[in-house]
Amino acid sequence: MIRIVIADDEELIRGALVALLSLEADIEVVADVADGEAAVAAAVAHRPDLTLLDLEMPGLDGVDAARRLLRLVPTRVVIVTRHARPGTLKRALSAGVHGFVPKSTPASELARIIRSVAAGERYIDARLAASALTEQESPLTARETDVLRLTRDGLPTKEIARQLGLAHGTARNHISSAMTKLDVDSRTAAATIAWEQGWI
Repeated sequence: MIRIVIADDEELIRGALVALLSLEADIEVVADVADGEAAVAAAVAHRPDLTLLDLEMPGLDGVDAARRLLRLVPTRVVIVTRHARPGTLKRALSAGVHGFVPKSTPASELARIIRSVAAGERYIDARLAASALTEQESPLTARETDVLRLTRDGLPTKEIARQLGLAHGTARNHISSAMTKLDVDSRTAAATIAWEQGWI
């Protein structure tokens, strides 16, 4: 029996995943939750064989949740996403994710992927893999990426600085540098471009 935790903030999608995967004789959904923090807590509590994470969730997104829970629990992680951008695939792989699939994947195919990943294989959607090979690398530093990720969450610069343990002026400098590299005149535009490219 493959024990899994499912995390998706869209209740309808999460409910459908739970219902469809529960029909599989060898898959047991031990918990379903609505955000990244809850996914980490559920993985720690249930120690599932596999954790299925939506990419875009409030608080911790799927990649950040995967990075955190993989430090705590020996589980396999598959990310499902509606916005499958190649840069996001690179982030997911660097976080140690074992599978990356679009939400358009049929339920029977997803069950097959879950079995394969639980058995130790890695699964990456072929179209995403092909796109990732031709995508340009992010010009952003790790800190610029951090500030743009928090900018996209709607935080003001002072709060970004506080969360990252930076001086306010340093956070502003990182934002300004990112804006220059991406050739835009606002931090929200820079965050939007970075998100669309899958860099944050």
